[in-house]
Amino acid sequence: MSIFKDKTLLITGGTGSFGNAVLRRFLASDIKEIRILSRDEKKQDDMRHHLQANHPDEASKVKFYIGNVRQREAVDFAMNGVDYVFSAAALKQVPSCEFFPMEAVRTNVEGTNNVLLSAIQHGVKNVVVLSTDKAAYPINAMGISKAMMEKVAIAQGRALGPNATTTICCTRYGNVMASRGSVIPLWVEQMQEGKPITITDPNMTRFMMTLDDAVDLVIYAFEHGENGDLFVQKAPAATLETLAQALKEVYGRLDKKYLETDVKTIGTRHGEKLYETLVTREEMLRSIDCGNYFRIPCDSRDLNYDKFFTLGDDAISRTEDYHSHNTRRLDVEGMKELLLKLRFIREDLGLEPRAKSKEIRSE
Repeated sequence: MSIFKDKTLLITGGTGSFGNAVLRRFLASDIKEIRILSRDEKKQDDMRHHLQANHPDEASKVKFYIGNVRQREAVDFAMNGVDYVFSAAALKQVPSCEFFPMEAVRTNVEGTNNVLLSAIQHGVKNVVVLSTDKAAYPINAMGISKAMMEKVAIAQGRALGPNATTTICCTRYGNVMASRGSVIPLWVEQMQEGKPITITDPNMTRFMMTLDDAVDLVIYAFEHGENGDLFVQKAPAATLETLAQALKEVYGRLDKKYLETDVKTIGTRHGEKLYETLVTREEMLRSIDCGNYFRIPCDSRDLNYDKFFTLGDDAISRTEDYHSHNTRRLDVEGMKELLLKLRFIREDLGLEPRAKSKEIRSE
């Protein structure tokens, strides 16, 4: 018997890569119902047909709700009778958020707040809000909106307190390999079309984790979180140069021509960092090492400003961030091992049957 037995789970933004990964994990479990709330009826229809064709016995567990988290009425309609929420709806593309920052605010900040307020009103037991490494020391609109999203979620959790009906916590993770719109599917497409792989900066580092890692982190937060907590999974990192070489060598198993793919440096895009921080030094100071994870309790100080200005901590200046330049660094062989965990790459190499169209190169 699992904690999800006979429970109803709502996933906002549930037609995305994370929602699909959760379905793969929970569909055959003893969960009663999984609700998908999203605004894209085409993706919902694709998901519905995929479930009916490939999981006919479990497809009826999944219920679809058309709606936008920006609209509280749509959220309330989907929230009625829900036990648990994974809040994944977001604008995530750095360039698009950079050019349309208010759209990022409306979805990532205001939309998430709608989800939290609705969950509290409907007596939901647990809400886990999904964030990103770009929220730590943010320099772009996407990261700034996600940082504000975290602040909103942590503030709501802090206000509810330790013994509330609803528990709200956050997860923050780095680059999820082969998630929709990410660089790995793009580079594979470029290679297969005979084009050079386009790299912004060969020395740029990114945390590397699979979608299954992301689901593990959310479940860990769900099971261990207290109101206002932030959870981070420790993860290895790699340079873009290492990632590109690893991809060439993996696909070189299929055809030696891929080993000769050119790599073209095109320069850093709007709002990109050389490396990503998962935990700031201020957060590291109060973090709790849980083995594979960091748990960062919320700051419990109130608005008595003396506590902020007279009770400083000089240990902050001696503490280092946890970022993609100082975590465990993958070499080409280590990166290849991780790439071979990706479903669409295994399908391309003939290591497992193809579950989706060849044109769909995301997880």
